[in-house]
Amino acid sequence: MAAAPEITMVVLSPTKEEEDEKENIASSKTKSDKEIVSTLPTSKSWKIQSLMYQYQGFWYYSGTAVEGVMWMQKHFKPRKEDLLLVSFPRCGTTWFKSLMFSIMNRARYDFSSHPLLTSSPHELVPFLEFYLGQNLPFPDFNSVSSPQLFHTHVAFSSLPNSVTDSQSRIVYICRNPKDVFVSTFLFLSRWNISVPLEEALELFCKGVSVYGPFWDHVLGFWKASLDSPERILFMKYEDVSSDTTGQVKKLAEFMGYPFSSKEESRGLVHEIVELCSFEKLRNLEANKTGAITVSGVSTGKDTFFRKGEVGDWKNHLTGEMADRIDRVIEEKLSGSGLTFNDC
Repeated sequence: MAAAPEITMVVLSPTKEEEDEKENIASSKTKSDKEIVSTLPTSKSWKIQSLMYQYQGFWYYSGTAVEGVMWMQKHFKPRKEDLLLVSFPRCGTTWFKSLMFSIMNRARYDFSSHPLLTSSPHELVPFLEFYLGQNLPFPDFNSVSSPQLFHTHVAFSSLPNSVTDSQSRIVYICRNPKDVFVSTFLFLSRWNISVPLEEALELFCKGVSVYGPFWDHVLGFWKASLDSPERILFMKYEDVSSDTTGQVKKLAEFMGYPFSSKEESRGLVHEIVELCSFEKLRNLEANKTGAITVSGVSTGKDTFFRKGEVGDWKNHLTGEMADRIDRVIEEKLSGSGLTFNDC
């Protein structure tokens, strides 16, 4: 196997210092943060009787979520060797966490006892903006090995200066906006808390969606990837779905973990693709039971797996609805060179 650094984001038993930090996390939300949140613009949410908050031009599902972003902006200080996965919600986050974790740790774990078999990808690679809500202390970068893998949904313009200053590499994954819209709506519909589909569509087309506007989010990383291709890899869910092996090799190369010819001949790329496949992950007990809890709100691990299909929007949107999204996206992305093909 490749000679790669031994790394993992599996949460270990906390030290006394970490326990003390956890006890102080809740009180660390400063009054100034709360004051800022209280002055932010709000909008009707996709969730019934809820408001969304706009912070730095992007929408969040609650004021508490904004505080989590503020916390991350203040405390996340990656090193040059660290890797950051960024995704717009419902664009393959779970899949890419699995792929990147497996690529980085392939010299450390045997596939028969791999952490992905017993832990959710979201436990192995937590959401940075959820550290506060989950009472997780930020890693002590003076003591953890390098590189490490992190994830966030935050827009490029809202990333802390430490990300730019560190020159750490970023992998960004996005998806056809019609599939994003449908997947987000159906995700909320599991709890019968979403507004009607037509109403959600209007909000989406106005830019009001979690971490949206969608077009501003993708354009931020698209333009940054054109300016700094050595630092930012821009990927599309559809491309990875249609050529998973080729795209995984491309991803590994960018991450600094290229597959050797020996590894390829041994079928290691195929093994990683199979381990991280939708069907494999969805049917694991670790992803069928239990929940991820943030700020007292629990989300079943199984809800992160629906279909994973490209073009499923065709089963849920009328032609008029699809055309509406297409017109908005075409206008917003005009002149950027970024397009999304229907499959």
